[in-house]
Amino acid sequence: MEQKKKQKETGNSKQIDVLKKNFPQCFDKYGKFMPQKLNEIVQASDTEFSKESYSLNWLGKSYARLLANENPLTLLSEDKAHNQKPENKDSENLLIKGDNLEVLKHLKGAYSESIKMIYIDPPYNTGSDGFVYQDDRKFTVDELSKLAGVDKDEAKRVLDFTQSKANSHSAWLTFMYPRLYVARELLKDDGVIFISIDDNELSQLKLLCDEVFGEANFIASVAVKMSHLSGNKMAHRKKTIPKIKEHLLFYSRNKNLITLNDVMIKSTWEDSLSRYTKIVIKDEDSPEDCSKWTTQTVREMAVSQGVDLKNDDEYTAFKIKNAENIIRTATNDTQEFKGSPAVKVFRKVITKTGIAKHSFNGEEVLWASKYVIDGAVYSYIGDLWADIGINNLHNEGSVNFKNGKKPLKLIQRVIKLVTSNNDIILDFFAGSGTTAHAVMLENQVGCGNRKHVSIQLPELIDEKKKDNKSLIELCASLGVDKNVFEITKYRIEKAGEEVLLSDPASKGDLGFKIFETKPVFNGYSENIEKLEGVQTKIFDGTALNNSELEQLLTTWKVYDGIPLTTDLKPITLSQYTAYQHDKVLYLMGKGFSTGGLTDFFKKLDSTKGKDKGFEVEKLVLFGYNFESKHLKEIQDAVNQYKNRKQKFVSVIVRH
Repeated sequence: MEQKKKQKETGNSKQIDVLKKNFPQCFDKYGKFMPQKLNEIVQASDTEFSKESYSLNWLGKSYARLLANENPLTLLSEDKAHNQKPENKDSENLLIKGDNLEVLKHLKGAYSESIKMIYIDPPYNTGSDGFVYQDDRKFTVDELSKLAGVDKDEAKRVLDFTQSKANSHSAWLTFMYPRLYVARELLKDDGVIFISIDDNELSQLKLLCDEVFGEANFIASVAVKMSHLSGNKMAHRKKTIPKIKEHLLFYSRNKNLITLNDVMIKSTWEDSLSRYTKIVIKDEDSPEDCSKWTTQTVREMAVSQGVDLKNDDEYTAFKIKNAENIIRTATNDTQEFKGSPAVKVFRKVITKTGIAKHSFNGEEVLWASKYVIDGAVYSYIGDLWADIGINNLHNEGSVNFKNGKKPLKLIQRVIKLVTSNNDIILDFFAGSGTTAHAVMLENQVGCGNRKHVSIQLPELIDEKKKDNKSLIELCASLGVDKNVFEITKYRIEKAGEEVLLSDPASKGDLGFKIFETKPVFNGYSENIEKLEGVQTKIFDGTALNNSELEQLLTTWKVYDGIPLTTDLKPITLSQYTAYQHDKVLYLMGKGFSTGGLTDFFKKLDSTKGKDKGFEVEKLVLFGYNFESKHLKEIQDAVNQYKNRKQKFVSVIVRH
């Protein structure tokens, strides 16, 4: 009978497992790694070894790798009252309460290589954003030294800073590394991640992402304008250059597989001038190509017309006016232009067949038409986004959430850039829920069916901070705990209501299901295979109530690859209730009898009626609720059935 076995994870154990799985020839019969064998494989594929390399090192890196490999130390619990509401019961969107590292590890079972886009806005470690490293794991110096592969002196130094609420660069990197490492495992092969950051940790984050995602998978570092040159900022300009931007790091899991969608931004009138004149007025029958005008050319034209250009504004206006005159001549248009001249020209090129055929081939006309949207001229984005707009930042989504909030327009843009209609988007620093809100809006625009997954710690809101007054008042009015998770929940609910209000006929998924991490039961550990040392109390699994068994069931189903939003189907086996999804059947409670076993095989053999098509290939049992003789009876019966029917069913007992 198969038992669920767990080895003690170390800082490299999972990486070694990957090597053993894919390169077994590189290990001897004792399990020792033979690097020369791997060298032979690499050389045979004409891949060169780099003789020069560098790496990012910090105090706590080995510990961070250990945390990345460690199994979850919590269970998952469902908010049934919320999830059974009509707007939520069929939703595939998720909001999960808990430490994001724990949640990410849980999600690996069902969502590995399933997420198309991740956006996060982690703490910037500015010294004033409240970031401190907090860790409740209880390692001794000896344990950490052994598991992380470091000497005892380093192990002690690491434990000192993990238990002292540090906010150093090392603490921040130790915090971020395991989260990014596990997040990468969730990304599809063509998946991407966007990370907002400012100058405090930009350089460290870039090197960290190079290590986690691979330097070759870096896409861009986008500068995003996030504020204006206010009086307060300008007051210090003689000592420092005012900060009005943040950075958006953009990485992929595999750069060779990604395709970016067309995303365009509005052009200024001046930017449009060179574009439309260059495109339209380039035919040899046209008077001239305005895009080639030099400053001297324009000034000579002004002199010939008796115009005195006193400043840059007058220069630009004169140039545009003369360009319009030439374009009107080329398009036989004698009327005054109203609105943007670029829009007028493009529309004439597209609608006047003679001009279009005379100046362009068909492909160029189609290309030009992409720039005209809703009466404005657009251009493709680059790595400078100065048009996001931050005037009403703290009023978006009905939540005045100052710290860490990002504009909807920013998240909508990256969703447009990399996703399609059925993708999953994850934000594991959900904050005020902007990412979930942006997904709903993008679905509404394109009738899409993107799913959002948000993870947020129930971090207490500091009542002493003046900026938090409105949040405290909001929580009080809602009658909920004063923590950030409740703000996230409220924002996502309000966003769904707003979308429905603007489009009552909307058929999009505007609901979401809630789950949260819970501490393991007192004395319980599913990693125990044998008792070690002195045990003062042996865990009694038979004492778990129905609610606790449901937590185990929820945790196990995700581990077995079943999405959190998928409900298990109750199956009656001679008055015993089991739970099924696809070909997995869970037996959790007490009271499973011989009659239940007989009923199980009858359902497997049924070729008609309600049990037709009942298939099970994995039977999972909560071992504490089955006596050993019953476990043997089940295994023997399954073996006999396999031999008789040639149908394989594995039996897995978990404790």
